[in-house]
Amino acid sequence: MSTAAQPALHAATIAMGLSAGLYFSFDVSVLPGLDRGDDHTYVAAMQNINEAIENGLFGLVFFGAFLATGIAGARLTRIGQRTAARWTWAALALYTAAVVLTMRINVPLNKRLAAGGLPEAAGELAALRDTFKKTWAPSNAARTLACTAALLCLGRALSTLRH
Repeated sequence: MSTAAQPALHAATIAMGLSAGLYFSFDVSVLPGLDRGDDHTYVAAMQNINEAIENGLFGLVFFGAFLATGIAGARLTRIGQRTAARWTWAALALYTAAVVLTMRINVPLNKRLAAGGLPEAAGELAALRDTFKKTWAPSNAARTLACTAALLCLGRALSTLRH
């Protein structure tokens, strides 16, 4: 295999694994943990998490998974590794779905949650939490599934490489 495709495919697999793991950790620990608390704790914690995640390292993984997967797919296609390329393109399609969910659902909800501040009235706080949670959590679960499936596709691409 061309050495040009291998680093991109490995980078894509690592970044995809990190993305899938991040979303999975929210599904199985962060959100259930926050659900055990009161409305103020939930809203304040999610506002802090949403602010903290906007950093260079997260951006590198979030956009890096997309770029590395696309580069790997293009290079695999160019060198004739058709089976590996197909699996890589499938991974890119799945990850694109996760990115679209993020940009169209999760990010706008994060911005609305931030704009809502921390209302003092219990009813307002509960409504803010419920409005956010009822859409954000299922969207995150879909991102987890898409990234996990993309990771599986990249693993399959690695396993089909001809040397």
